[in-house]
Amino acid sequence: MSLNYIKNFYEGCVKPPTVIGQFHTLFFGSVRMFFLGVLGFAVYGNEALHFSCDPDKREINLFCYNQFRPITPQVFWALQLVIVLLPGAIFHLYAACKSINQECILQKPMYTVIYILSVLLRISLEVFAFWLQIHLFGFQVKPIYLCDTESLGKKPNILKCMVPEHFEKTIFLIAMYTFTVITMVLCVAEVFEIIFRRSCFLFKR
Repeated sequence: MSLNYIKNFYEGCVKPPTVIGQFHTLFFGSVRMFFLGVLGFAVYGNEALHFSCDPDKREINLFCYNQFRPITPQVFWALQLVIVLLPGAIFHLYAACKSINQECILQKPMYTVIYILSVLLRISLEVFAFWLQIHLFGFQVKPIYLCDTESLGKKPNILKCMVPEHFEKTIFLIAMYTFTVITMVLCVAEVFEIIFRRSCFLFKR
């Protein structure tokens, strides 16, 4: 149902002028959103409830969990998807208002440059999100988290906390890194494709 809705919405918009762009927007975007929405909730949905420390007290568990997760991965990845898709969405809205079709994007230099800039901005946002994800989550979720409770005035100051389903979270983390890398590669390939097709159009004139 959700995939059909995405497909219908996509068909009503101005399609990207490249094959790679269309693949990225329709197929990979749908897979990435489905992966995050369904599997992300299954893996991270009850993490806060199952996160426990020694001693196992509610206030300590909440304090240490907030220290362990300054931002939940689902929220971070949802924001990443929205922000990364924003440049393309703005361009397609502009194209729809100006009645710009796929041929115009390839034939008119100004539209070609604007489209390429939107793709380059998308790449920059993906690179920044990739760096920020490494800074926030690393590459591995360890089964034990050492929580600093000095500000709570608790003794001892360092408590051991158990991270639930750490192996599943590590796999999911690697998968999201992979999705980000694939998206960046597709964006770079799309820039080369549009330059190549623009060059072919100029040679044919």
